[in-house]
Order: sequence, then C-alpha cells, then structure tokens
Amino acid sequence: MSEELRLSSIETRGVQGKKRYAMVIDTRRCIGCMACQVACKAEYDTPLGVNRTWVPYKVVGTYPNVKKHFLPRLCNHCDDPPCVRACPVDATYKVDDGGFVLQRYERCIGCRACMASCPYNARFMLPSHRTYTKINNVVDKCTFCFHRVTQGLVPACVQTCIGRSRVFGDLNDPNSEVSYLVTRNATQVLRPEQGTKPQVFYIGADRNQTEYGRDLYFRPDVMEEDRAAWSRNLKI
Repeated sequence: MSEELRLSSIETRGVQGKKRYAMVIDTRRCIGCMACQVACKAEYDTPLGVNRTWVPYKVVGTYPNVKKHFLPRLCNHCDDPPCVRACPVDATYKVDDGGFVLQRYERCIGCRACMASCPYNARFMLPSHRTYTKINNVVDKCTFCFHRVTQGLVPACVQTCIGRSRVFGDLNDPNSEVSYLVTRNATQVLRPEQGTKPQVFYIGADRNQTEYGRDLYFRPDVMEEDRAAWSRNLKI
C-alpha cells in the first residue's frame, strides 16, 4: 500500500479490489482498564493532556446498584471526512487503499479548521514546548496505526486490549472478523446524522448513557461547580 495513493472524499467501503479498514468496539467487553490509552501513549509519545484514543465513561444507576458505561473513542476514519474538505492546505488526506485519514505534518499550518469540522473531537494540537522533536504546533490524531497495519500488524490499542473489546480488519473482506461482527450484530456509529460515514462501529453502546453532547466541550460554565469547589478547598 502506498501513502501516495490518496483521495479526498471518495468512498472506499464496498469498493471491489480495495481494502477498507475499520474497527469494531464491543462495549460489553470493555472493562475500562485504559490499557488501550496507555499503549497508544507509548506508541506515539503523545503529550500529557491530549490523547489519540480515550475511554470516557458515565456512572449510571442508583446506589447501591450502579455501574459504569464505557465508550472508547478515537478518530473514526470517515468515508466522507469533513476534515479533509476543511483543510486549506491539503495537510489532511485520505489514503485510497485502506481508507486511512492521515496528516501531513510538514504542510499543516495549525489553523485548526480540521478540528472545528470534526464532529467527534478526535483532533488536537501538538504543543510548542516539545523541543525534542520538530513535530509541534500542528494538528495530530489517531491514524489507525498506519505504520503498523501496513506491516501486517494490528493497531497498538487492539493489540493490548485485554478484554478483546477492539477488533480491527478489512471491512471489504467478507471473511474478516470485523465484517462478520458488523454483519451479525446490531452495531452503532457515533453521530450518523453528520453524514460522515464513520468506520468505527460499536456493539452494545448506549450513547445517551455514555457520551456527553458536543456542546459540553464548548460551554464555559460546564465545570463551574467543580472549579468553585477546588477554589474553596484548595485556595487556588
């Protein structure tokens, strides 16, 4: 597979002769151990405060009958990615064979247009204080471990998942495990109303119980009570 093969928004799912990598996440198997998040941090050395993959949760129920609902998150490598269309310098692009949505760091100007267009909050800025590498002040995100997959390996988060909640493979291959799971199970994708055609599928997910609305990330008063409590008790 060549990184030079790239498209902007042409679908790759169901196209004969092409690979279409996807991930299936069975939330019934996720125990919230965060091994996937740690493995991703170790693989890419992402700075503190940002993550390529993360596992939000929500505690539901009434004491003593309570439990946590987990919803592992990452870039959805959409078949119609709005971030590709939004990028003014073609720094974000889609790989033809495989459907990966990747980033050219040398082209990125840090305008954050891709971040604003992503309905999954999957992108973040690499900070300028990373002096040990020149890759800073640019946008970063999950790549489905492109460098591993092209060598016949699975993504780091899939490799380390102890509950085998994450399954990765070629959705265009009818004999692959991801194809079997998507065909045989009721699956959900996040924010289907956006029309992005995401390629991360969830089994057993309850978005109402696990995922907060997108406005949460933009409202300045969301954490006001917590901030006030910290200020009172810690005098900060």
